[in-house]
This record gives sequence, C-alpha cells and structure tokens, in this order.
Amino acid sequence: MAYGRIPDSAIDAVRNAHDIVETVGKYVHLTKNGKYMKGLCPFHSERTPSFTVTPELQIFHCYGCGKSGNVIRFIAEIEGYSFPEAVRLLAEEAGIPVTWSDPADAGPPADPNRDKQIEAHELAAKLYHYLLMNTEQGRSALSYLRDRGMSDRLIDQFSIGYAPESWDTLARFLESRQFALPLMEKGGLLSAKQDGSGYVDRFRGRVMFPIWNRDGKVIAFAGRALGDGQPKYLNSPESPLFTKSRTLYNFNNARPDIRKRRKVVLFEGYMDVIKSWSAGVHNGIATMGTALTDEHAVILSRSAEEVIICYDGDNAGRAAAMKAIPMFEKAGMTVSVAMLPGGMDPDETIDAYGPDAFLRDVMDHPVSAVKFKLIYSRKNHMLEEDEGLRKYLLEAARIIAEVPSAMEREVYMKELHREFEVSLDSLKQDVHAVRETMQNLQAPRDNNGFSWNNGRNEKRSSSSGPPTLLPAYQQAERKLLSVMMRDVETARVVHDRLGDAFNVEDHAALAAYLYAFYAQGHDPDVQRFISTLQDDRLESTAASILLMDGDFPFNEQLLDDFIREIRKLPRMRELEQKKEQLVRAERSGDIAQAVQIASEIIALERQLKGRQDDRF
Repeated sequence: MAYGRIPDSAIDAVRNAHDIVETVGKYVHLTKNGKYMKGLCPFHSERTPSFTVTPELQIFHCYGCGKSGNVIRFIAEIEGYSFPEAVRLLAEEAGIPVTWSDPADAGPPADPNRDKQIEAHELAAKLYHYLLMNTEQGRSALSYLRDRGMSDRLIDQFSIGYAPESWDTLARFLESRQFALPLMEKGGLLSAKQDGSGYVDRFRGRVMFPIWNRDGKVIAFAGRALGDGQPKYLNSPESPLFTKSRTLYNFNNARPDIRKRRKVVLFEGYMDVIKSWSAGVHNGIATMGTALTDEHAVILSRSAEEVIICYDGDNAGRAAAMKAIPMFEKAGMTVSVAMLPGGMDPDETIDAYGPDAFLRDVMDHPVSAVKFKLIYSRKNHMLEEDEGLRKYLLEAARIIAEVPSAMEREVYMKELHREFEVSLDSLKQDVHAVRETMQNLQAPRDNNGFSWNNGRNEKRSSSSGPPTLLPAYQQAERKLLSVMMRDVETARVVHDRLGDAFNVEDHAALAAYLYAFYAQGHDPDVQRFISTLQDDRLESTAASILLMDGDFPFNEQLLDDFIREIRKLPRMRELEQKKEQLVRAERSGDIAQAVQIASEIIALERQLKGRQDDRF
C-alpha cells in the first residue's frame, strides 16, 4: 500500500538506503548493548537510557515515551516533518529520484494555491534582486547596502533586493504572468485598495530580504525602510505559507553547519546574520522580527544541543537574552551568551573591530547562562550601598541555586566570596535554603532534574511501554505476534485458528494488518510492515513487541499453549459473570435458574482445566 502518492517501491528504496544506526547516531549518542544500541531519548528527558535502536530490524523504540518506528519515522519525528516530507528528504540525501509527485500517481493532489503562492514569492525575489542590482531605481538601496559593508557577492548569496516606490510594480508584474491577484494578497505580497478597485504592492521603497522555509523556498519577505521611514522593518503578514512563531531566518542555509557542530547562534536581525556569515559564522539564524517563542526553541533543539545568544549589547538586547535563556533551557539546550562591547550590535562590532576580532573576542568566548544572569542582575542593584549589595547577593544565591551541578555552584559562590569578601559558609547556607524551597515546591514529575519537556510528557499514555509484569494472556499475545511478524506460516496458522480474537485491541489490530500484509504477497519484513501501519500507537506497540519478545524458543507446542492462553480469558470472564448470576439467582430464590447456571459453571471450569478439547 502506498502512502498517499508515494509508491511502496520508493519507500522501500529510501529505507534500504539509510542505515538507522547511522541516521539516529547523528542526533543521539548510541552505545552498544548486546545486539541493541541504546542512548538517551531525543524526544523526552531522562537520566537512564530507554531509547533503543535495533540494527537487525532497522527500527527504534523508546520505552519511556513510546515513540518508535523505522528510519523514516525517526526523521519525521525529530525534524517535525510529515511522513511524505521525511521520505522526500531522505530520498534526496540518498540520490534517489523523487518521481512520485507526478499527477498520474494515486492520492490527493497538491494544493495548487500554495504552489502558486510559492512560485509568486520566488519570482518576486528575483524581480526585487534584479531591480536592486541593475536599475536606476535600486541605486540608492545598493549604495546603502555597500555602505553597510555588504559585498555584491553577499547580496547575491542572500538574494537581497529592492522594492521600488511605485505603487504597483509587483502587482503588474504578477498579473502579466497570469497570477490571480486576490490569491497574491492572501499570500502577503499585495494589499487590496481601500475602495476595492484593485491591488497595490505591500512593500514599497524598501530593501528586501527574502525569507525561506526549511526547503529553501521563498515564503515571505522582510523589508527595511531606507532613511527614516516607519516601520523600520515590515514583515510579510501571517499566511498559509508563513508563520512567524515557527519560522527562523537563514535556517535553511545554516542547518548543515548547525547539525555538524550541534550548535546554533541566535541573532536579533537579518543584517546581523548576514554580516556574521561573511565573518565565518555559518550557523547563525534570527527570529522574524518578533520575540523568541517556545516553538522556535523546540525546532532548534532538534538540530542543536547548544545555543549562543548574540543579541545587541544594549539594555534591550540583554533583557531579550534574559527572556530567551529559560526557553532554551526548557528545550534541553545548553545556553551561553556572547558579550558585545559598548552596547553595539553584531553588525556594528564586525565593522568596528573586523571579522577576526569578532570571532576571537566575542564568538569564541561566550559566558554561561548563569554568568550572564549574574552580570545582568548586577546592573539592577546599587552595589556601592549595603542594601543594594545585600539584595544582589540574595538574588545571586537564587540564580546559583538553580544550577544542577554542585561543582558549578561551588565555583560561582567562590567568585562572589572573593569579589565581595562575604562568608563562603553563609553563601552556601543561602543557596542551600533556596534549593530546599525549590525542591519542596516542585511537583513530582518525570525526571525533575531534567525537566525540559515534562509538560509535553505529562500527556503521554502511561501504557506506551509494557509494564514490568504482564498478565499471562498479554504475554502470550505479544510473543505470538512477535513470531507472526517474522514468520508467515505461523501467521497463517494463527489466522485459521484464532483470527482476530486477541484480547488487547491493539494486538487484534496488528494481527489484522499482518494478515493483510501477507495476503498482498509480501515476505516477512518487519521494517516494511511497520511502515504500512501509519498509526503512531500501533507502530509503538509493534516495535516494543519486536524488541522485547524476540528471543525465546518456539515450536508447535508453544503455539498451542499461546492460543490456549489467549482464548482462555473470554471463558474466564464468562465464568466470573456466571458466578455473579448464580449469586443473584440464589438470593432471589430461583432454584431452577440457579441449578442451570451451576451446571454451566461446571462445564466452563472443565474447559478451563483442559478436560475437553484443549484447543477449544
């Protein structure tokens, strides 16, 4: 069965081209544990590794949060892609031609409006860039960029352009190419006239910075006014293509370096990103003229373990950095802050001191998040006064108390002790008191010490992983399914003798999918079978069964025992119901009914003891 328009052959080719250990290893540090590879789960916080990869089966499973699947599912989960997007990405990485987008393929058609809007944005970016580089209209904007230290090569690389003062340059350009102007308004390129008589360009008299999605397609623009025009920056409005809270400027270009280094640099503005890129910072990104969001932090945490916040060195920039730090810490990232001189921004620092000094003195020596918080706190207190110093030291104790490492806390306390000549013992007492208060207030949750995504985990099902001791019938069902997924003949015998009479709903569903899988002529292939499920819960159940219950001897006698155990449960439940009916009949004085029920109970008990056909 194909996934939408993607044929099975393409999915199989993608799976076979990517070893799951190698792919997962780019995101998770894996260590060998018998025939498995284990590591800390990238999808939830944990101290003890519960994330398992099986090279033999080419699947992963986490016993903590329940996520599981094959290499395609892993990329979809870790990168936030849909299944088709993950297939496309892995296919392109492996050099497999992407041919399944042809109209002849089965499945729903692509959204023509979205495709048309992206096409229009791509053309608009080319038009703006041409106007900047080749026309009299763009001369002042080009001079402005060159005065800011932007080379023509850098302007070309980032496709920077110019939107002229004319009211309808882009509108006429798009209309001449048969684009529907109302659709272009919905995409954020045009604005409707107030009198309803037509459309005008949204951006006029501005230097234009294209904004790309993760696939490198232009989906929006940021326009900077020349001179004193307001607002200074004008972004495209939210649209089906563009969501500010999830979009990061330059992420598509920076992503390879971010993944390689496992580190990202967050800037405030587009010019900071571009100038820093020219200085050698190729893992820099920026938010879309809005404050950082939790979604931004989560997106970045999928590609990086560390983040350096390089906001402007003025009060506003440092205040913004203070707000950003807890968001990244919540997302499980190590945070540091680049300290810029004299209230400058990165762009100004590079111009004033040169790219080498910027890299050496700023980017190579960021301060830790704790150190930055202490520096920021100092500026809010009058340290020359006793009361100001007292308040600062109390606030410093609260900051240090949040540090998980006792050794790190000791280092910061000794720094305060040396600088302000305060008693080290008293500092330790204050920090200890704060930590006790924090622990008392902290609700018991999943790994409080590593709670970056506990909020997300609170909603997960408690049954995502099997309990330590399962009832006999559940163990029988799981072991039987484990063999069935590896052996077609066993699956056929179970189909004939048991059918869908599994007691656990998910087990019955897996059996039904498995019968259909083999009926289509497939040979046993657990990775391929799991990819046909297209259901997170069933994928998780199948993976956990394969990982936990694969090593046991199996023969015809054991097959009989499993089926007998599975079919026993409904009889046991029926027996309990009969016993309840017997009690009610006796209480009501219905002797005849009580005798009849008692006879039925005896027959059921004999069956359960195997005195009749042990195969039922």
